[in-house]
Amino acid sequence: MTTTMFDDAVVAATLAAMPQVGARRLCGLLMRRRPCEVWEMLDADVRDNDLLRRMADRLAESGIGVTYVGDGAYPPALLGDGARPSVLFWRGDPSVVRYRRVGIVGTRAASAAGRYMASHLAYDLAASGVSTVSGLARGIDGWAHRGAMLAAHRDTSSAPPIAVVASGLDVVYPKENRELWEWVATHGLLLSESPPGTMPEAYRFPMRNRILAALSEVLVVVESKAAGGSMITVEEAQKRDIAVMAVPGSPRTASSAGTNLLLQQGCAPVVSVDDVLMALGLDHRRTHPYVYDPRTPPSDSDAQLLAAIGTEAVTLDQILVRTGGDMVSTAVALGRLEAAGWLAQTAGWWEVLGRLPDERYG
Repeated sequence: MTTTMFDDAVVAATLAAMPQVGARRLCGLLMRRRPCEVWEMLDADVRDNDLLRRMADRLAESGIGVTYVGDGAYPPALLGDGARPSVLFWRGDPSVVRYRRVGIVGTRAASAAGRYMASHLAYDLAASGVSTVSGLARGIDGWAHRGAMLAAHRDTSSAPPIAVVASGLDVVYPKENRELWEWVATHGLLLSESPPGTMPEAYRFPMRNRILAALSEVLVVVESKAAGGSMITVEEAQKRDIAVMAVPGSPRTASSAGTNLLLQQGCAPVVSVDDVLMALGLDHRRTHPYVYDPRTPPSDSDAQLLAAIGTEAVTLDQILVRTGGDMVSTAVALGRLEAAGWLAQTAGWWEVLGRLPDERYG
């Protein structure tokens, strides 16, 4: 059995899985030689053709495609990157990288306000023809892709999502995102530099973040602590002169410490999709004046309660003073609005999520 029985994609995938071949060395070799030629350069005792056969079977069983540096299908956005992966594994549609792209990242321990912002921002970007790039992690990443999924359900012409993950594409992580993972693979593009079967080891996530940053034209941080994975992605974006934007958050919450720090350092703020579209050189406010909101509209009395709270974080006592209502009925209304996604309560402070019901873009 010789390597000529296997195509270059299978050989490239096998090389990427071999600890004897370093990623940097492999990248340099693939820039000058075909994967089959690189394979023949290995020591004879390392060239186990059973590895090629097993890799071919695993790729076929999992529906995973392969591209590599030097291959015509390799994403152009990564080709010129100094830390480009030598081999990429994919599921879905590789042509999705031709869309305009915005990275959305943030903490796994996202607040209700952060989840709301991530999903609605991704929804509005998708509706404007811009793909969301994220990591399918818990928290902000997953909610961003949920927003893109909702946009696709309402309009099949919306921009498809891109997810960059740290594990093999046949190892779903986190498991609770399995349905979302499969949806992205079916309707967008799922990418990883990790060969099939690779577990999500901790050191792989910072490596994943450089790819996520390199694919983004603009990176938006929705919520982040002062240190963590999102800030690593920010560093990777800044190394590449990619614009970083941040959603302002309450100074009282740890999940906004990183984003508020970025704003202090001069990053542009994001309060609506218009800010991101303008950073991309796209301004759809005249042609896209209304924002879709999936939440059930509040009743007139509940809308008045939301208006009384306004844009501030307030306590129950403050709400009672502003509305003149009684404690029981007001508490019931607050619970109802929280369940419907209009309010969030953090340590006794109530905040309106997103725009008030009668607010519009434009």
